[in-house]
Amino acid sequence: MKIDPQAKVIRLPEVVGRGYAAYWSFKGRYRVCKGSRASKKSKTTALNIITRMMQYPEANTLVVRKVFRTLKDSCFTELKWAINRLGVQAHWEIKESPLEMTYKPTGQKIYFRGLDDPLKVTSITVEIGYLCWAWIEEAYEISSESDFDMLDESIRGAVPEETGLFKQITLTFNPWNEKHWIRKRFFGEQVGTDAQGNPVYQFHDNWTSPDGQIYATTTNYLCNEWLDTADLKVFESMKRNNPRRYAVAGLGGWGIVDGLVFENWQEQAFDPREVSQKPDVKSAFGLDFGYTNDPTALFCGLVSKEEKTIWVFDELYEKALTNRMIYERVTAMGYAKERIKADCAEPKSIDELREAGLYRIRPARKGRDSISNGIQYIQGYKIIIHPRCVNFLMEVSNYTWAKDAFGNKINRPIDEFNHLMDAMRYALEDMLTGPAYSFD
Repeated sequence: MKIDPQAKVIRLPEVVGRGYAAYWSFKGRYRVCKGSRASKKSKTTALNIITRMMQYPEANTLVVRKVFRTLKDSCFTELKWAINRLGVQAHWEIKESPLEMTYKPTGQKIYFRGLDDPLKVTSITVEIGYLCWAWIEEAYEISSESDFDMLDESIRGAVPEETGLFKQITLTFNPWNEKHWIRKRFFGEQVGTDAQGNPVYQFHDNWTSPDGQIYATTTNYLCNEWLDTADLKVFESMKRNNPRRYAVAGLGGWGIVDGLVFENWQEQAFDPREVSQKPDVKSAFGLDFGYTNDPTALFCGLVSKEEKTIWVFDELYEKALTNRMIYERVTAMGYAKERIKADCAEPKSIDELREAGLYRIRPARKGRDSISNGIQYIQGYKIIIHPRCVNFLMEVSNYTWAKDAFGNKINRPIDEFNHLMDAMRYALEDMLTGPAYSFD
């Protein structure tokens, strides 16, 4: 691929690696990739977008996640990495306010939007050329198919044949939930109807639809030739110790969701300020620690005992946070003065956070049967989740009861998808057991 008249040549197979040839070259309407962790799906997509933008001088790209604030540390960072990987930094102007990338020789742009502000998604007007492509990262976050349809409709309009341009929406995601609408829409082929007239589907892990409009594929860490020995050992250990998780996070298979712990929840936009004005509503904050493999998770909720309702209005969900960074994140979110119940297994971290400035953080008391008692208590409440709490939605829709060796459910939840679930239990502990004496 020639970048400019100075004849700088980029050898794409060396830069991109293997495993994505058909995905890279597909030009139909929908290009969909479900994949395991470390499968290169996001990095390959970022490289593909930057390469395409430089090959097609009138094309512009829209990059989307459900919540706008998650873009900077995900897609925006991946695209900056791709620009550096391709060695074309001199040709791109990168802005962080607003998030935007411009290919300087032509003025083409990469725009960034969140579905939490739908007007900004549907009202994009490009300055040069045409809006041709959209990339939806972590597409599983979009729980409503109608939200996707709205985005799909915004990438419309003819492009001149002589330009060679084409319209395409790319979806990349981890396949946590087999019941997600994406599976039927893009990985399901209707092959008939049942006795009641309902459609019957045949599902594919890799296929191109007969009309040529869908290319859907599954990738995993085995096609990532740049993983080192330590990376591979993580998956080998997962394969031995947690086959269920390995099937999804290792091989990119669909997560089989059967026996949810919490079924009394719904996704619904609400104004936390209005809810907090209700007479008996109290705030509740809980913190679960993580670092390398697990995220640090902060649950932010409002609770009404009278209405038996929990409103989940905000969250923190991030790996590799030191205690100082946790303090900075919580302070930036505006919750430094709130009473936060944290995992009592890390007293040193709690002390450090208190010394840093989270003066009202306290250890959760836990105790015998605290998990089952906490779950039973929360099951008596309706949980309303703000759409921006994408990680809470991901966890609560995958948090299931564990099974014994014979496949029977047991009275214990699985040890995954539980970071915000645990933080919620800590936050609600006083409502379950009654507050301990406190003099702060």
